[in-house]
Amino acid sequence: MMDAVDKFELAHGIYPIAFDRRWHCGAHLAPDVHGPVYAIADGEVVAYRVCQHAMDSGNGNAGFVLLRHSTETGDGRKLTFYSLYMHLLPLAEYQSFGHDGRRLPEFLRKPTGQVAQGAVEPAMRGGNNTVRRKDVIGFLGRYDGVTYTHFEIFMTPGDFDAYFGHTQLGNAAPAAPTSSDCWGHTWYTIPAGQQFYALPPGTDAHNTLHGIKFETRQTGTNTPPLVVETYFSKGAKYTNVWSVEADGSRTLLTEQPVCEADYEYDLYRRATALYGTCPSDGYEMLRFGRILSTPATLSGAACATWVQVTYAAGKQGYININNAAIKKLSDADFPSLMGWQKLSDGNMPFSSDGLCDIDALKKLVKDAAASEQPTVSAETTEVQKADALSGYVKGHDGVRQALRGFICNAPSEWDSTNNQTRYAKLLDKGGFYHGNEQGYNKFLNYLKEIQFWDTTGLPAGQKLWFFHPLAFVRHFRKCGWLTRDEVAATFPRYPFYTQSGSPRRAITTDNDTFRVTAAIARQRIQNHVVSLNSCFRKYLGSNPKRIAMFLAQVLLETAQWRNLGGTRRLMHEWGFGQYSAANPATEFYGPFYGHGIMQLTWAGNFEAYGNYRSIPSNNSGSYIERLAGVAHRITTTSRHYSSNPSDGGQLMLWFPRYDPDIIAENPEYACDSGGFYWVSKAFSQGSSISRIADKDYSASDVGFINRLVNGGGNGYYERQAYSAYMLRILGDGTDVSETISIAPPHPKNAIVASMLRPE
Repeated sequence: MMDAVDKFELAHGIYPIAFDRRWHCGAHLAPDVHGPVYAIADGEVVAYRVCQHAMDSGNGNAGFVLLRHSTETGDGRKLTFYSLYMHLLPLAEYQSFGHDGRRLPEFLRKPTGQVAQGAVEPAMRGGNNTVRRKDVIGFLGRYDGVTYTHFEIFMTPGDFDAYFGHTQLGNAAPAAPTSSDCWGHTWYTIPAGQQFYALPPGTDAHNTLHGIKFETRQTGTNTPPLVVETYFSKGAKYTNVWSVEADGSRTLLTEQPVCEADYEYDLYRRATALYGTCPSDGYEMLRFGRILSTPATLSGAACATWVQVTYAAGKQGYININNAAIKKLSDADFPSLMGWQKLSDGNMPFSSDGLCDIDALKKLVKDAAASEQPTVSAETTEVQKADALSGYVKGHDGVRQALRGFICNAPSEWDSTNNQTRYAKLLDKGGFYHGNEQGYNKFLNYLKEIQFWDTTGLPAGQKLWFFHPLAFVRHFRKCGWLTRDEVAATFPRYPFYTQSGSPRRAITTDNDTFRVTAAIARQRIQNHVVSLNSCFRKYLGSNPKRIAMFLAQVLLETAQWRNLGGTRRLMHEWGFGQYSAANPATEFYGPFYGHGIMQLTWAGNFEAYGNYRSIPSNNSGSYIERLAGVAHRITTTSRHYSSNPSDGGQLMLWFPRYDPDIIAENPEYACDSGGFYWVSKAFSQGSSISRIADKDYSASDVGFINRLVNGGGNGYYERQAYSAYMLRILGDGTDVSETISIAPPHPKNAIVASMLRPE
């Protein structure tokens, strides 16, 4: 998705340097179709302008929408930022391009003022309007005769400090993180002189360690320090390695990322084999390089994790990353080794006159175009300086890539407070308005017409923190954390379907019992949001398709998050003990023995999960004793029994060595057990249901996942409909239909899935 969007960026609108050497805090995007502009995330409208006609004799569009977004990237990690969409098409031109204005929210369907044709409508405050991710907020317009939209992302100083103050941004020697905030790619810094092995110590004559096969590599040590990047994609693990020279420059040692096929799909098997004491901790060591769950069970030598790394040109070996000298970071830390540079007073390439100096820029990008000789700026005119800088930036992909890592503290070009400082050089000798003060003042007045800062409610004259907008979106897409409202949005408004697949409109229209509202959805999942996101991070990564397919199964298995099981309710139904409904997730619907978001059901599954998480034993045996007398009364609906010869052959409930209710009543176990089941499920193609979810979407594959999760056809229509709906919500598709038809191979009748979100 982002690779496609990268191609839309125009060379005349490069971030953060305009063609005239001034600040340019956004990017110009020109897709190959004159189509709609979508909101990148749910947001609050801060300010907007809707124009009836174009300005400047039809050459410019001043319409814009400014949004404020508030989301999360981890437990307690609030992120607030703004996105701006500028140069949107005027209403009068919709028809000529075949655009339907009814696709816009109501407040964007009429101009924000009554002005003469050619003049600019006033900007308006947001007025408590909100938009959702993928809402159409306008159509591609133009400026100076070029068709494009100006897109920018920024943060206020307070919001920036609140979030990035907890990262490694700006630290030349990043420290190992102490929090569990971890997402995206994993990064290791390996000091010089570390030992690499041809095989992990302890492997047998068949190159196996506890049954896991390792390929023979080479023994040696690394001379310079190394930076290692690892990530997963469709089951494979990929690794890039750079050597770091004394001057800080890096040399790529891996011409292509080193691929270890099926490594991710195989993580559960590797973890259970290599980390017998607590495979769950081992799973996290293999995936993140450190244990994120608390409290950790493994420590010391039990955490040994041998990974394959290129330590010199053409040489690979195994190194134990459970070494205090090796720092383990992730994209969540914004380490400088990823190319991020924080630019503010003192290290800016912009001088006091607001113009960029090419020699200062070359130092910051470590001259990504090293073959070009430094310019002699004192001997060139202003026009020549601008041309030299523009040519340097446009003509070198390495320079443009380095600029994407710049996070700049700069004034907004839409704030008129900065106009005199920003444009004063235009009056100097060689400047565009030299000797033409009247023309200069006319230009400033024209500029103020399209500027809008006074309607935003944000302080005037302050500097903001700007990001290359595509780099920002690309980076945070790796996170995958969903807020409570975002999880609630995955509940379809109509959750039940008839045998033919059609939504039960008659029931939901006449009786609201089964209709899901946003408030109901939020209430049902509020105690599980953090644990659910931890489950995504650990077992699914940030892949929206996997998450959608996973949540579709969970929604059915939990009866739309009303039931996560719990035998205490069952005991209460049969007169044993007292049931507490303090946690709504323990509501029990029907006397079956299922727990957690994937409803672990068979006793063997409970035993396996208890071993996997190293859950403490329940030594009293009280559950067998208390339920033995009623076992015969519920055998028809619950099959988790074993024959008990000592009791005359009476069937008794078979419980694992720990209290199974903990899986339903503890949100962490409830969610983590669902991820455990997803990756541990073995079938003819291997293990991990993600193998199927990673394929191109099809109704038959959804049906296969249904069988892997449930073992049969229970809820077939709902699972198909939920999958289609959640892919629409979480994926990149922009279909706005209220319903979608699914044609499964069997049975033949189509499923009509409601695309309506809870109100």
